[in-house]
Amino acid sequence: MLFVCLVLFSSFCLLIAYMWKLAFENDVKYVDVSIEELPKSLDDFKLFFISDIHKRVIADEIIDSVKGKVDIVIIGGDLTEQGVPFERVETNIKKLKQLGPTYFVWGNNDYEVDHHQLDSLLLSYGIKILDNTAVTFESDNGDKLILIGVDDMKDKRDNLDLAIQDVQSSGFRILVSHNPNIIKKIHPKHDIRFILSGHTHGGQIRIFNLGPYELGGVKQVNNMTLLTSNGYGTTGIPLRLGARPETHLVTIKSK
Repeated sequence: MLFVCLVLFSSFCLLIAYMWKLAFENDVKYVDVSIEELPKSLDDFKLFFISDIHKRVIADEIIDSVKGKVDIVIIGGDLTEQGVPFERVETNIKKLKQLGPTYFVWGNNDYEVDHHQLDSLLLSYGIKILDNTAVTFESDNGDKLILIGVDDMKDKRDNLDLAIQDVQSSGFRILVSHNPNIIKKIHPKHDIRFILSGHTHGGQIRIFNLGPYELGGVKQVNNMTLLTSNGYGTTGIPLRLGARPETHLVTIKSK
């Protein structure tokens, strides 16, 4: 009986060690997204997407692997959480700014800290905060890519209609929302074809591939492409199982 208990305890300890190691992996997923409505002049537009950093410091190997390869950087919310020192947040911001123009949407955990201080820190590094607003990029021949961001959904801060009102011209529209449930609020009139989100951590700990949330990935919903990231960090306990941490280098292609 004692032997069995020791075996079980040892197995449990090994599992916890594996889950802890898994939680601190560094991976960039290279994803091609093909969309018919994308103008040819915007073909191969590249963005680096990272969400749910939480307590982690972004590894230099992540930054080095994508440096010089992206047009813009998007932080998909939960850059921080309660208890994370602002010095660590600033370190992560500096690292991401090396990659190119950077954009940010609020996540639910970002509001656990002094969000006015976070707002000020982001602005001091020239990071554009997309809180129910939009920004437009234009190709050499005048085609436009419009990046729309909504505030976090948890306390009903999101306002997609207000964000759409900020769109000044027609063009290909990308929506960034920390929470993928924003897809339930999208209507055909919004003319959105691609959505970036995080929040779910892919369930973070999945037992027999079952978890509280769907595993991250790319899927088609109606006429839209939705990318939901497993996220880079963890919430609660620093453990993962069956939902590896990830960042994304997304290349948008025209069909």
